[in-house]
Amino acid sequence: MITSLAFLDEIRLVDVIEVLGTITFAISGVRLASAKKIDWFGAFVVGFVTAVGGGTVRDLLLSVTPFWLHNSLYLWCTIFAMVFVNFFRKYLVHLNNTFFWFDTFGLSLFVVVGVEKTLMLGYPAWVIIIMGTVTGVLGSVIRDILINEIPLVFTAELYAVACVIGGAVFCALDHMGVNITANEIITASTVVLIRVVATKYNIHLPALKGEEKDDGDNTRSQESLKR
Repeated sequence: MITSLAFLDEIRLVDVIEVLGTITFAISGVRLASAKKIDWFGAFVVGFVTAVGGGTVRDLLLSVTPFWLHNSLYLWCTIFAMVFVNFFRKYLVHLNNTFFWFDTFGLSLFVVVGVEKTLMLGYPAWVIIIMGTVTGVLGSVIRDILINEIPLVFTAELYAVACVIGGAVFCALDHMGVNITANEIITASTVVLIRVVATKYNIHLPALKGEEKDDGDNTRSQESLKR
């Protein structure tokens, strides 16, 4: 019995966070794909790239093998997300804020995974913050491009900024010697808090001035709060 449970000692909190982040981001991708009437294969592709896209780019930039090539678990997470959305689609459609919450939790969890992996590889703080942001936002950027939407990172309330601040908080707490588990929880909570507050009070970075658009051109993040 002890031998059979020995593998549990090798499981780190960041590994659990990575799996949870994969599932939540995959659900957000499949959820949007279903709203676009995309078929099952297309929904799987959208969900999968949403879940692994940011981490793949991060790993390539850090010159390591992309994480999902070591374990088929991430494919199964995407399949689980498809089954989940299919069985609970009526509830997900009628529940307010479903896309926002899945996307926000996935974002916060992946920021934690990105900053911790970069820290373990010995990179300085500025690289850690950038890689945490890349891990968090690139999957959603690829997702939105595939379904022909303007990426949330360019329009949503403090989307990438939340990742940058979360990464900075992680680096600061690590420098102060804060326990890694507490640091992970605080970092993820910081990202979620910033996204919730920014969305609730419609806080944006200043937009570049261009041609004026009519009032009906609202950001998709606010539309998603009504889904």
